[in-house]
Amino acid sequence: MLFDSHAHINNESFDEEEREALIAKIEASKVDYVMDIGFNPESSELAVKHANRLSWCYAAVGCHPHDTKDMDEEKLDRLRELAQEEKVRAIGEIGLDFYYDYSDRDAQRYWFRRQIQLANEQKMPIVIHAREADQEVMDILREEGAFSEERKSWFPQRYDGSGDARVLLHCFSGSRELGQQYVKLGATISVAGPVTYKNNKKTVAVVEALPIEVLLVETDSPYLTPVPFRGKRNIPPYVEYTAAKVAEIKGLTLEETAARTKENAMRFFDVRE
Repeated sequence: MLFDSHAHINNESFDEEEREALIAKIEASKVDYVMDIGFNPESSELAVKHANRLSWCYAAVGCHPHDTKDMDEEKLDRLRELAQEEKVRAIGEIGLDFYYDYSDRDAQRYWFRRQIQLANEQKMPIVIHAREADQEVMDILREEGAFSEERKSWFPQRYDGSGDARVLLHCFSGSRELGQQYVKLGATISVAGPVTYKNNKKTVAVVEALPIEVLLVETDSPYLTPVPFRGKRNIPPYVEYTAAKVAEIKGLTLEETAARTKENAMRFFDVRE
């Protein structure tokens, strides 16, 4: 019924026993598919292991801006090797984070560019993390050809006949105008738990403005837990609450929203039943 388009089953906060319990909860839930998203080479390796083991799990491999301080060419080569694995469906999550600045900004920029280049080389979708760096993220994506006509030619066109760049803005926190600009460029927008937060009118406005065909839902588990579980550790089954909020905003049923966002995610990540 549901596709959690961004989760971290590979997160280091889960010990092995907790991870196995989490997997059991996912398998007993309404979630049909989960993207396990890498945030450094080690977590990317684990995501690939999960994807190879679990029929409903797919992987993305990449280095989050927080971890770019530890990146080097050898690690990039390893990500390139992992990208060849059968159930790896994207390069990500990659981008810029100027809120925490855990890595030097120049290092973030350099490895962001190198990983966009890797995605273009491999003709793969890209999963983007952007925090307090919206304009620069967009500028770098454009400069590196993430929205080029050549890139769009690698993927089937979207529902309206426009080009699909297969660039996903994960846990989108930008403005309605920025979301519309991204969609016009060929991007897809993913909505997470914060859309359920009482005072988050910004993301509600984004969901109102964009067609359901360009929206995905996610948990970003174990982070950003939706209401009514806010404050607890997030898990993929809670994506239902994010989907329910999107349904409310769009005037759809939960079942319709689950089906549409699942279909969108399957197309984006080239997952076939």
